[in-house]
Amino acid sequence: MSRSLLLAGGRVIDPSTGTDDVRDVLVRDGRIETVGQGVAGPDGIPRIDARGLVVAPGLIDVHVHLREPGAEHKETIRTGAQSAAAGGFTTIWAMPNTDPPLDDPAAVGFVREEARRWARKGEGGARVSPVAAASLGLAGRQMTEIGGLVEAGAVAVTDDGHPIHDPALMRRLLEYTQSFGIPVLQHAEDMALSAGGVMNEGAVATALGLRGIPNASEATIVARDIYLAELTGGHVHVQHVSTREAVELIRLARERGARVSGEASPHHLALTEEAVRGYRTEAKMNPPLRSEADRLAVRQGLIDGVLECVATDHAPHHYEEKEREFDDAPFGIVGLETALSVCIGELVKPGDLTLFDLIERMSTAPARLMGIEGGTLRAGSRADLVLFDPEEAWTVDPASFRSKSRNTPFSGWEVTGRVKRTIVGGETRFRSSSAPA
Repeated sequence: MSRSLLLAGGRVIDPSTGTDDVRDVLVRDGRIETVGQGVAGPDGIPRIDARGLVVAPGLIDVHVHLREPGAEHKETIRTGAQSAAAGGFTTIWAMPNTDPPLDDPAAVGFVREEARRWARKGEGGARVSPVAAASLGLAGRQMTEIGGLVEAGAVAVTDDGHPIHDPALMRRLLEYTQSFGIPVLQHAEDMALSAGGVMNEGAVATALGLRGIPNASEATIVARDIYLAELTGGHVHVQHVSTREAVELIRLARERGARVSGEASPHHLALTEEAVRGYRTEAKMNPPLRSEADRLAVRQGLIDGVLECVATDHAPHHYEEKEREFDDAPFGIVGLETALSVCIGELVKPGDLTLFDLIERMSTAPARLMGIEGGTLRAGSRADLVLFDPEEAWTVDPASFRSKSRNTPFSGWEVTGRVKRTIVGGETRFRSSSAPA
């Protein structure tokens, strides 16, 4: 009875079935067999005492940078997947801005098979699904061969790291991807407006003598893509929404029935441009940390469901790169191992969301939104689960990360909620030192 176990007495939260109660979860051969009370399970299978823990569908992150191939000193498929599992994620989507980019079937297949290879060797973490490039070389001129990329395992297309700037290309993408039932993910940035910018445009940038990126850089592309989605009927998903204008545009578009969705990143929920003071490169990201009004709008968008899911935009960088002058340092932070705790602290503790709602936005909603397996504990579903203590306090120490990189603005933060065990297909892929047997 490989990949079989009984999780006993945990608080089972499963938004897909409306469950929030103390239950037992029986896993047989990598699938959920039963969720109920007083489940004994067959003799001989491992029994895990889940009392005091939340048992939920594994978290899903549709926006992760793994850096392999081409920048393995920052992250690899193996270390990124392990980092994800340590954060409670059982499925992650790998962005295509690697070197070379994931713009042909061989490159897409490599990412998928490399994750499977490490899993077979007992060193796997979360499932890794490759997202293919929308344009050849991420150059924004010629559309990739989407059919072949999907056949190789691609679950979506994007030029993330670069916007899809040509409206005619974006239109063709939104038309063509409908044949394969996949979304177009958009890094919404007007490069003419943001060129040379390194942080949010505003009083803090002026005080620091840094060039700013205006809100309009994001909002103008979001507005354009909404109209293109309405024109074509395609699904555009706006990555890492950071501005109040973009939230409102998406809200109005959804009210009209447009196939437009968006994600919120934990750093845009928790931090503002003030974190950049002192020229802190660990707070440099794109889109940048915005004003308090923007932060509150993004939070409210997630609370209201206008932004349907949380995604980390996990972007590892070597410490020497982040030690450069602020203008020269790369954009991006790591986020897989802090996302759940930051969101509990920012949303659940203040009472803005319940734990049930947060699990919905970090697991059930992204699965539903993107049409992928996961986000549920229904009988017969894949046994991808996370067990975490929602009350355990801990201090973020980047030195303990499974990721190869340490670039986080949350270093030293006192946070609440700690992952104890992550199970992928019935196999434990992460177990903390304090997890119950």
